[in-house]
Amino acid sequence: MGVFKTRKNKKFSYTPRHYKGEGNPYEIKHKFDDFRTTVGSNKGLKTKFISAWDDYRNNADKNADKRVLIIVSILVLIFLFIIGFDLSIFFSKS
Repeated sequence: MGVFKTRKNKKFSYTPRHYKGEGNPYEIKHKFDDFRTTVGSNKGLKTKFISAWDDYRNNADKNADKRVLIIVSILVLIFLFIIGFDLSIFFSKS
């Protein structure tokens, strides 16, 4: 019994008797899983981080990059405000 290993869910190939559609109607799947590269059986924190970083670097949307930069800068300023960091050291008068 592994301490850090998670159990895989059991998969069954059940198809209803009177179902006339494609695939399994009971399959639980997010609608954006086909478009994501970070979803899947990649194990470990390092491989998840590397795949997310590659997905971020290969993103052609430059507006998303600007948005992420703005959000990160706002969060850093909020954090500095919460911990009581004195920003006047950057604007000191000689």
